[in-house]
Amino acid sequence: MTTASGKTGKIHLVGLGPGDAQYLAPAASQALAESDVIVGFRAYIQQIEGLTSGKDVVSMELGQELERAEAAVDSAYAGNTVAVVSSGDAGIYGMSGPVFRVLTDRGWDGQTPMVETVPGVSAMQAAAAVLGSPLMQDFCAISLSDLLTPWAKIRGRLEAAGQGDFVVALYNPRSQRRQTQLLEAQEILLKHRPGDTPVGIVGDAFRPGQRVKITSLQDLEKDAESVDMVTIVVIGNSTTYLHSGKVITPRGYEEKTRAR
Repeated sequence: MTTASGKTGKIHLVGLGPGDAQYLAPAASQALAESDVIVGFRAYIQQIEGLTSGKDVVSMELGQELERAEAAVDSAYAGNTVAVVSSGDAGIYGMSGPVFRVLTDRGWDGQTPMVETVPGVSAMQAAAAVLGSPLMQDFCAISLSDLLTPWAKIRGRLEAAGQGDFVVALYNPRSQRRQTQLLEAQEILLKHRPGDTPVGIVGDAFRPGQRVKITSLQDLEKDAESVDMVTIVVIGNSTTYLHSGKVITPRGYEEKTRAR
């Protein structure tokens, strides 16, 4: 749909990266620069406050993802170019899903408004970079938040990851409301891999106050109090090892013996 002014709306789904401005992709900066409206969670808007001058800013709180998506789609159908911002990558537990859901519900034709996804450095990638090279074999990301996914489904995914010997990156591992899920994940994975399996805990990667702790799967519960919603917990597989303070997963299973 083209508005009376002749403007055709556009939505940029923008991943802002882990936090530090130097890890914001040039394409993301360009998308923000050309947008009339910027929509996002309050903390993410603050993260890019130097890039929002002269823009209409729609700032909302956690839990208002669908409301943000509705506001962005409304603005784009009105002919505006809109940037919907997410921390990390917009397509990994970010705003891509809610925006596409709203567009689908409205019978979007796939063309108007135009939608462009701008990838960003995910929280999982940032945590891995801080830790060493833990994601060097097959890995998976599992969110421990049961707000939108039943806990029984999450448990099944943890079991499958354990059986498949995947390196596991846990998103949303613990909150004030959810105190037990991380320990249940530990219990499940201990059935499938040794207790001395390295675990990296990274909070606020590449942001002020970055926190890094390396522990083992059997001792993870000792550090549970330090884990929160801005923490990524990376749990190695059966070949992951520690060397000089780094969590290392060799490229292949045969390499571990050679590395040791």
